[in-house]
Amino acid sequence: MSGHGFHVHGPHDHEVEHAAHSNDQFSSRIAVMTAIMATVGAILGYEGGATQNEAAMLKNSAAIKKTEASDRWSYYQAKSGKQNLAELAMIIPGSDIEKYKAEVARYKTEKEEIKKEAEALERQVVELEHASEASLHQHHRWAQAMTAVQIAISLAAIALLTKKNWLQYASYGVAATGVGIAALAWMHI
Repeated sequence: MSGHGFHVHGPHDHEVEHAAHSNDQFSSRIAVMTAIMATVGAILGYEGGATQNEAAMLKNSAAIKKTEASDRWSYYQAKSGKQNLAELAMIIPGSDIEKYKAEVARYKTEKEEIKKEAEALERQVVELEHASEASLHQHHRWAQAMTAVQIAISLAAIALLTKKNWLQYASYGVAATGVGIAALAWMHI
């Protein structure tokens, strides 16, 4: 913070500033690796968001198709009701039996087409729901990869502050794990 000539540094700010102005190879390597990890993390974050949106869109499409299938089944039931009325009308004395036989036949034909449409819509619902689940699984992989990269960046910051080589290598290892998980996401595994 600064104000009217008074300036206070936090311990981390001082260390980062010192590392930036020195020829310390350790700090330089970590700074470059941290920048690379941050870039990779940004890409992973984007992919995670994109697959989450795709999963939501597919789930929404499945819900719409499910409504359309329900509508077709309601229409099928309406045709069944009309067919039943026509069949009943055939047994009423003095009714035009041939007229009602033709109506029954027409309703049966119409119902078959409606049934095929409803069943096709139901198959689309199942396909869309499976695609949504697969996309959501891929989203989880991207999120896991992003989490690993964020942990790697945190380890790199700790390594920079403590000057511990083993933390530097741990950071690289966790970052490599994140890249491996990202590869699984990319391959839809």
